[in-house]
Amino acid sequence: MNKKISGIISSIAMVALLAACGTSANEETPAGNPETPSSEAPSDLEGSVIVDGSGTVYPLMANIAENYMTGAGSGVSVQVGRAGSSAGLKKFIAGELDFADASRKIKDTEVAELEAAGKKMGENIMEIELAYDGLTMVINKENTWAAEMTQEEIVDMYISGKFKADDKVLWSDIRSEWPSEEIRFFGPNENHGTYEFFYEVILDEQELVSTVNLQQEYSTLVDLVSKDKNAIAFFGYGYYASNTDKLTAVKVDFGNGGVEPTLDTIGSDLDYAGFTRLVYTYLDLDKAKAAPQILDYAKFVVSEEGAQKLAGENGFAPLPAEKHAEYMETLENLK
Repeated sequence: MNKKISGIISSIAMVALLAACGTSANEETPAGNPETPSSEAPSDLEGSVIVDGSGTVYPLMANIAENYMTGAGSGVSVQVGRAGSSAGLKKFIAGELDFADASRKIKDTEVAELEAAGKKMGENIMEIELAYDGLTMVINKENTWAAEMTQEEIVDMYISGKFKADDKVLWSDIRSEWPSEEIRFFGPNENHGTYEFFYEVILDEQELVSTVNLQQEYSTLVDLVSKDKNAIAFFGYGYYASNTDKLTAVKVDFGNGGVEPTLDTIGSDLDYAGFTRLVYTYLDLDKAKAAPQILDYAKFVVSEEGAQKLAGENGFAPLPAEKHAEYMETLENLK
């Protein structure tokens, strides 16, 4: 067996296993239908496509990659990693990737680093909005008191020194009628765009409680919260959606009553807008021009068979079809 065919089989096997058991090697993957076939006829393209970055975006991109490799791109090996948004963009800036997935928008400092490397946003780099995600606060199934909280309560409880100098916050510090037991705070670590979104946007760059336990793997967070009735954590909606038997999602009151995160409430102008964010992938257009398989995969990502169709199956709210149609037009005109 030659090296290319072996690589393709390995990639397909990996994602097929992911689909069968609902997990990657180290973390939970949102539920979906990964066997949805592409309606496009297989092409004669060969080669590889390298994607890395956001752990939140990983299940969606892995599902897109599987559908592509088992359909239109059967001769192409798409390798999808989940190093985290910041780590993925670092690799992307260094020229190691074709695509960088991110659960937050690229930073000005990263844009400057790209420019130092001879790349400019909109010229050599294409920003692709994939879908909407809802930042979801999750608690243990035995926690019956905090199933609904205000946005202010959630923000305040995660800010260092807001309730206690030593940050050993009790549930009763949030509401007097709640248990006088210490809250166990959890979340993804600094490698993840989800952490950066929470810190920069939700907390407005105020320091997190010193007692917070930050983890690299989302599966670890699911496990920790599911075993501790005093735990609370934040991550993307998809990881909650695939673990509803283990966790409870906190309804968030943004001022008009509690709102449960669902695919019907997550969106920039919907009821869960306060905790809604866009997720992205960034494409190196120079590589897409030089390698037809990269350009072809990019077109699949923004096609009706790609993110538009598979977003909801992986815990993301789809963007309007017109948005991805604009991306397709840009890619079709790429020279």
